[in-house]
Amino acid sequence: MKQRTAGSSRKRPVLLGKIVIHWIFNKADLANIVPRFILYACHLHVRSSMNSSVDFFESLIDEDGRFAELNCQEPVRRNRSRQRSLIQAETINNGGGLSLSPPHTISQRETGTQVSQCYSGPPSPSGSTSSTPLPTASPVPPPGTATLDPNWQATKHTVRERNAAMFNNQLMSDIKFIVGSPGNIQVIPAHKYVLATASSVFYAMFYGGLAECKQEIEVPDVEPSAFLTLLKYVYCDEIQLEADTVLSTLYVAKKYIVPYLARACVSYLETSLTAKNACLLLSQSRLFEEPELMQRCWEVIDAQAEMALNSEGFVDIDVSTLESVLARETLNCKEINLFEAALAWANAECGRREIEPTPINKRAMLGSAIYLIRFPTMTLEEFANSAAQLGILTPQETIDIFLHFTASSKPQLSYPIKARAGLKAQICHRFQSCAYRSNQWRYRGRCDSIQFCVDKRIFVVGFGLYGSSNGAADYNVKIELKRLGRVLAENNTKFFSDGSSNTFHVYFENPIQIEPETYYTASAILDGSELSYFGQEGLSEVYMGTVTFQFHCSSESTNGTGVQGGQIPELIYYGPTVNTTMTNSNTTED
Repeated sequence: MKQRTAGSSRKRPVLLGKIVIHWIFNKADLANIVPRFILYACHLHVRSSMNSSVDFFESLIDEDGRFAELNCQEPVRRNRSRQRSLIQAETINNGGGLSLSPPHTISQRETGTQVSQCYSGPPSPSGSTSSTPLPTASPVPPPGTATLDPNWQATKHTVRERNAAMFNNQLMSDIKFIVGSPGNIQVIPAHKYVLATASSVFYAMFYGGLAECKQEIEVPDVEPSAFLTLLKYVYCDEIQLEADTVLSTLYVAKKYIVPYLARACVSYLETSLTAKNACLLLSQSRLFEEPELMQRCWEVIDAQAEMALNSEGFVDIDVSTLESVLARETLNCKEINLFEAALAWANAECGRREIEPTPINKRAMLGSAIYLIRFPTMTLEEFANSAAQLGILTPQETIDIFLHFTASSKPQLSYPIKARAGLKAQICHRFQSCAYRSNQWRYRGRCDSIQFCVDKRIFVVGFGLYGSSNGAADYNVKIELKRLGRVLAENNTKFFSDGSSNTFHVYFENPIQIEPETYYTASAILDGSELSYFGQEGLSEVYMGTVTFQFHCSSESTNGTGVQGGQIPELIYYGPTVNTTMTNSNTTED
């Protein structure tokens, strides 16, 4: 009996070999199979016989797609045999320490279909997400994206965390957005339910009466970075804005009606608003219909008109915004500055249209906007040395404007002859009275300083200072405005004191933008008559109708100036219009 069993054991490999050889000659391409079989035989000694048989046939099927097609001819019988082999192999590998593919990797051949690619599940939210575009020709995601952690939900303690894990993640996504223009396209996965709960536009798009059934939606007019910022807010309740993308983010927030994100973009733009970008932001705020942002832009442009007109962004505004700037009554600059800015814009427009920037073409680019420039309000020297010689005006227009300057009988002009009103300076007084005493309030090169902050944006123009209490005198003065120790503006100037208790105004070359809720230091170093008036009964808070000033003592003050008394009695500034009906006695106009 034992001999028969031993003989049978010796015959089994032979029988198995005959079956394999018979199958190879009948079903396979001998030229491809024999090398693989030899390679397999060389490594046969490192595997168990059962595991080696399974791995051998698996390698044949995986490495040659033609065997998959052969297997699909008899799907039921072959699938059952294959499933048994996989179960046996998994049992051996688990016991022997060898590794298999991840348990969530599924071969589509097991379902009896003719697809030879393997399907890999989307990545785990706990792993890194990728925004790499997927091939649109095949619905099968690329390999290597299997869910790494099947229990990722257990690590997310709140709904927000679990929802945030879905941001830019293919897991359970049911829509894809093809975002960006050609050359800058990015495929971004998303989830209809999450989007619909944040935007009425997305709700109508996915669940409304005219809901789209597309699996991919093209968004060519939105930058990918801006769209991701929108999704970041929708999924994670986080807003991450950057100067380079805030305008495009505002556009996408308006496009999909996400008002809180739009409001955050506007607030960001307001805080970063300066004379250098005010004109460009004005153009964008008109496009986005943001009246509050427009008002903030106008405040900056009015107060710092010369700086705004000379900025690089001015030449990039649209013609409608150009006309609104040229028509502005409250611009605080000379007319010659407006004319030069308009020429710079016309020159840039010629470049955008790829035409030669000749005087005739520049005038054509300006169109009717040229009639908003108030040439008659220039000085005769400014007009004669600039506008009259550049060929922008016709000969007859030039003659008529010269006659307007010189003749008693002035011709009719097509240009406004009334000067712009500009801005009216407002003055904040911080003392309720002033006084003088013998041998008091000497200077000798010492510094008078005071700290202040405001609750709304203003533009400091200069300071009011006390003068001599011992008769008329001339003063040299250095004024400074600092923020956190950094000098924002300074000016060395002079003023004449007539010996009265009046204040005398000294100015910076350009208005300085003052941001709300930030402390600034106003300083003055006087050189002149030693004895002068000084302020008394100082106020720590002064309400100016639309702006509230707060004052604090400065450590830089070495001459006795503080909140209660001293020098720098007035701050001269441009700000929101003061209500003319208010009765605050501290408000006057220069």
